Amino acid sequence: MSIPRIMLGGLPLELHSGAPVESIEPAGGSSLHRMSDGALVKQTLWQKYQGAISAEGWMPPGLDGLDYSGPLELRSTKVQAVGGAGLVYHLFGTPRPDFPAWGLALVGRDWVRTPCSVVDGIATLTAVEGATAYRVCWMPVFSVFCDRPSETQNSAGNTHGWQLNWLEN
Repeated sequence: MSIPRIMLGGLPLELHSGAPVESIEPAGGSSLHRMSDGALVKQTLWQKYQGAISAEGWMPPGLDGLDYSGPLELRSTKVQAVGGAGLVYHLFGTPRPDFPAWGLALVGRDWVRTPCSVVDGIATLTAVEGATAYRVCWMPVFSVFCDRPSETQNSAGNTHGWQLNWLEN
């Protein structure tokens, strides 16, 4: 199975616009508080992601026609993963509908594929004899807000650079 392309608002990012570099990071929702006895407590009200996509290629990304006034679907290719010794994991995000989550098992020094099913955000792996650890990997889909990408053009190198920053809805 070939790796899918990043998609924003239903438009795929073509490789002629450059090989994308993706970042995903937590976007607030928690704060640290000191109690009267000095203990530090973390209070989490919500959890969301934010990120950026950038590239430099032979042509602009072609995203100017999207309606940026509302949320857009972002189908990422930045692999997310959760793992441990068990066979059942809660996924922190939604896998792309066009590229299912996959399971891995550590047998000796090698990671081998193992069947994975996801129902309502819970991934279940099939046990592998001799496995000492398991991992579920997926490429996420987000509902995001963003503005048109910032763009540059290098006439000497005949290249176009661009960057898109996004916040999860």
